[in-house]
Amino acid sequence: MAIQRMDNVGIVVEDMDAAIAFFVELGMQLEGRTEVEGLFADRCTGLDGVRCDIAMIRTPDGHGRLELAKYHSPEAISAGPCNRPHNILGTHRVMFAVDDIEDTVARLRTHGAELVGELAQYEDSYRLCYVRGPEGIIVGLAEQLS
Repeated sequence: MAIQRMDNVGIVVEDMDAAIAFFVELGMQLEGRTEVEGLFADRCTGLDGVRCDIAMIRTPDGHGRLELAKYHSPEAISAGPCNRPHNILGTHRVMFAVDDIEDTVARLRTHGAELVGELAQYEDSYRLCYVRGPEGIIVGLAEQLS
């Protein structure tokens, strides 16, 4: 077999505390934080002089994880404006299943989240929306109806 599982999705952030607070409010749990640097980090990333803070957060079921990274060296490079459209090439969102989409959106708004479009319903199956969180990260939310 080529892979065993998807281990995590990595997201580079500028404000680590704000990003952690946002995802904890969503319902994720902080596993731990550490600093990474040295030859191992340089070789793995293809960068020289890597020094970054890492925070690992996981979904309540323990199957999904995000690795948040704040680079001190070399400094993070902006990929453009934080309000990039949803149809931009490359990774553009992480989707989470939620129990109550309206409550989740309301709680995330206290952390600066804004709807990308609007709350929409797909047939009688799902209510869905995208919110833009810290660093312009687009997070999809899906509430299953049936």
